[in-house]
Amino acid sequence: MSAPRIVTFGCRLNAYESEVMRAHAPATEGETVIFNTCAVTAEATRQARQAIRRTRRESPGARIVVTGCAAQIDPDSFAAMDEVDLVLGNEEKLRPESFAAPDFGLGAEEKVRVNDIFSVTETAGHLIEGFEGRARAFVQIQNGCNHRCTFCIIPFGRGNSRSVPMGDVVRQVERLVDNGCREVVLTGVDITAYGADLPGRPGLGALVRQVLRHVPGLPRLRISSIDSVEADDDLMAAIADEERLMPHLHLSLQAGDDMILKRMKRRHLRGDSIAFCDQVRRLRPDIVFGADLIAGFPTETEEMFDNTLRLIDDCGLTFLHVFPFSARPGTPAALMPQVDGAIAAERARRLREAGVRALGDHLDRHVGSRQPVLVEGTHAGRTAQFAPVRFADAQEAGRILPTRLVDHDGREFTGALAA
Repeated sequence: MSAPRIVTFGCRLNAYESEVMRAHAPATEGETVIFNTCAVTAEATRQARQAIRRTRRESPGARIVVTGCAAQIDPDSFAAMDEVDLVLGNEEKLRPESFAAPDFGLGAEEKVRVNDIFSVTETAGHLIEGFEGRARAFVQIQNGCNHRCTFCIIPFGRGNSRSVPMGDVVRQVERLVDNGCREVVLTGVDITAYGADLPGRPGLGALVRQVLRHVPGLPRLRISSIDSVEADDDLMAAIADEERLMPHLHLSLQAGDDMILKRMKRRHLRGDSIAFCDQVRRLRPDIVFGADLIAGFPTETEEMFDNTLRLIDDCGLTFLHVFPFSARPGTPAALMPQVDGAIAAERARRLREAGVRALGDHLDRHVGSRQPVLVEGTHAGRTAQFAPVRFADAQEAGRILPTRLVDHDGREFTGALAA
């Protein structure tokens, strides 16, 4: 008997949901592999298919289960793969009963178990014990999205926005801390929409305050990607006042040109992004920003792209996630005049190069400083600002160590224990 192997693609929410499945899925005779897929780009879906085929070649007798956003959006295409034994929807993968029958009930029911994700109106908290081998864990506070950005397929994989009740979130964080977790990341699809569907409409800032108030043993709290235009007053106050809320925000910016932002159906303009970063930096001078940026969105000219490129400096961005535009069938952007793929790839390369320079500048500024570093692996840790640190000597995961940042290689610091 062996526990299923779970292969996770994509976002932090998927990582969290993989741990929920790990808790539900029983040990089985023989090998079972669960692929938790991502659909944010065509490349993410292609990589999942490639991994499924490779697993079947390497393990001919394995049971292969496919779930996640790509499976939710296009279940029939995965069911048509000879390598796949079962397709589960995003809601079905979180239900204990999906894994209750021997061998997941394979052969006893239809190959596809995927319901309409838009029929799901609530998201329950799922209590997990921890993340294997990690001092940092993710906690789902929200799922789905009510917005319809023209490039994004994810609402069709996740459904409409729905929030986990505040008490459930606090209990999950307490459980993780009791089991040794030192840092928690609050995650979801659109976490700044948190609470709009709950009684009293508590916002993300109120949730952050409650977690920090009721779990005093948690040294570090982070929030995952946010939509800055939705940041509420409570969240801004928490950023300013709560030392245990880490000084690192990842922003869903996507572009820096107003016309492209309108064609994306985003709810902010270029000036809004710059003003937000300036405001937060005044509240928390040590804050560091990451951002998602798309290169080569349909109709993007060189001048429009240059506005996005300059946004890196204008907002003071440090950690970039750069994507060349990927047309997703069924989205409005897929029907717009497309930018040549080679041009989009070249623009993505230039954004990444600018990101490397921005990160290098950040690392340069902090060489020689002393900072607390959370050890996440034998030789790896992160600063409060989320910069990676490499230790020459083995350290105990889960400890927060006073560390002198000795040098860097452009990607991560070299750290030595401070006296």
